[in-house]
Amino acid sequence: MEGMADRYIEVSLVKRGITCTAQLLDDRAPITCAAVWDALPLGGDVYHAKYARNEIYALFPPFATSEPPLENPTVTPIPGDLCYFAFAGAELGTKAYGYDREVRPGTTLVDLALFYERNNLLLNGDVGWVPGTVWGRITEGLEAMAEACNDLWRTGAAGETLSFRRAG
Repeated sequence: MEGMADRYIEVSLVKRGITCTAQLLDDRAPITCAAVWDALPLGGDVYHAKYARNEIYALFPPFATSEPPLENPTVTPIPGDLCYFAFAGAELGTKAYGYDREVRPGTTLVDLALFYERNNLLLNGDVGWVPGTVWGRITEGLEAMAEACNDLWRTGAAGETLSFRRAG
């Protein structure tokens, strides 16, 4: 996407009042970045990962006109990575995942995730490797967000919202 100006979003834990800024990686994941950008603002219940370690995420109904392909893939996200995943409901539809809403076969969910610390591995015992598209990178506020994510892990996510919106 030569000649395109850098685009930024704000990622927030609303109840905790914590916001960080992320740059979209339009040069590495242009289709995914366009899909997310066009859908903003987005917000939903936040979850803390059980398997991937240092990850928070929210689930959304599909918002792109067609599902983006896997771009800029990783199975080892680093601190500050924003990742996009699409799951069939059957992949998340067991009680082991702890969702407080119905996630059932036949549906598709988009998972927008923020990784806040090292040593992440996208390996799920039920389905194997789960590569994600890295579509953004936190450029400001990661340290405060990581503290809030650790608090979320210790004290719980109930009532907290993860939101994504255009910066500026």
